[in-house]
Amino acid sequence: MTGKAALAGRQSVPAHPTADAGFAVYVHWPFCLAKCPYCDFNSHVRHSPPDQARYIAAFRREIAHRAALAPGRTVSSIFFGGGTPSLMEGATVGAILDAIGEHWAVDPNCEVSLEANPTSVEAGRFRDFRAAGVNRVSLGVQALNDADLKSLGRMHSAQEALDAVAIARKYFERYSFDLIYARSPGQTPALWRAELELAISHAAEHLSLYQLTIEPGTAFDKLFQAGKLAIPDPDAGAELYEITQEITAKHGLPVYEISNHARPGAECRHNLVYWHYGEYAGIGPGAHGRLVTADGRMAQSTEKHPETWLQRVETDGDALIENEQLTAEAQGDEYLLMGLRLVDGIDLAVFEALSGRPLNSNRIGSLIGEGFLMRKPGGRLAATPEGALLLDALVADLAA
Repeated sequence: MTGKAALAGRQSVPAHPTADAGFAVYVHWPFCLAKCPYCDFNSHVRHSPPDQARYIAAFRREIAHRAALAPGRTVSSIFFGGGTPSLMEGATVGAILDAIGEHWAVDPNCEVSLEANPTSVEAGRFRDFRAAGVNRVSLGVQALNDADLKSLGRMHSAQEALDAVAIARKYFERYSFDLIYARSPGQTPALWRAELELAISHAAEHLSLYQLTIEPGTAFDKLFQAGKLAIPDPDAGAELYEITQEITAKHGLPVYEISNHARPGAECRHNLVYWHYGEYAGIGPGAHGRLVTADGRMAQSTEKHPETWLQRVETDGDALIENEQLTAEAQGDEYLLMGLRLVDGIDLAVFEALSGRPLNSNRIGSLIGEGFLMRKPGGRLAATPEGALLLDALVADLAA
């Protein structure tokens, strides 16, 4: 990842209050072997494998387009998300990384993450990804018992998931995996404790632990609306959340963001760029980005349908369907929504620089008194564990 890096590094970069949060590149591979019933991500199943050479050429064109909009950056993290990026060939990943390095400087310590499903994990494929430049993988395990994996629509068994984690451990010093909890009324606190203890025994430094949410338009949503899917009540979900915090902290993987736990220093650097409101370029079908240009901070998104995205890039050089300048108010709101996900919270001075106004001190005091906010060292403001459970309402109250 060299090429034009030295030239790019000499070009001027617009000043921005969160410039020190880093610059990230997100690459979206939209294809999956099957669509999970809870998933509302931009993922698609195709009976014929996509033409990876054609997609490489399109990714290269979009990368060149974003680099022209945001020159002079040094890339601190790259994330291949999906979909199922582990269905890509190692050569495809390598070609995309080379294209990024041709247009931007790349930090020597750049984190390069790739999402993988246990069904697509093969030792040879992981060896190829490592050789291409990937240095961290994130596995979509989701559950560690076969009955729940089946109900979640997953195509792997619990043993296959653990085997995939072992393969990841062999090729990558840094790896993480996901689990979903509160996924059925039958998931008792004792069952979740045992499953989480098992997961931690296989985890190196990072776990992502999500409560199941019923997203509009998903297969689970249709079943739920028809009364054919039961989920735990909010009190049961809150109890499982509290157990999650207790057990991960006991094992040295405390929460650092609502759903993410890590050993100190092992946090996902890519997601920290988002949560600290840094810049990121979104490449690929349905990818989102936030770039700071001479016109201000821009909200960007691309065409979601893969084949339409491909045609637009081949015809026009990019497939942006949104490239909108964010108002000061919108930037402040986004900073609140992202930053309050973090245990470290937000910097009040950064909020004021972004939004052009301070937060209401009386409202802050009231929310602190009610136990939803707390002050942190250095003048930062963070959600309490109780406030984190009501984050959307908390942000709306603060932003009003």
